[in-house]
Amino acid sequence: MTGLTEVLAATSKHDGGPGALLRIVLVVGIVGAVLLAWLLLRGYKQD
Repeated sequence: MTGLTEVLAATSKHDGGPGALLRIVLVVGIVGAVLLAWLLLRGYKQD
């Protein structure tokens, strides 16, 4: 198993609810939004 699947398996075993999965989805979404904003704003930079 890869590192990500081990983390997901470990979090799903310890927590009965969707809290851990929702937390992971939120963190990945926020990081993705920040990277997208950085890439878009980088394109508008004047040389």
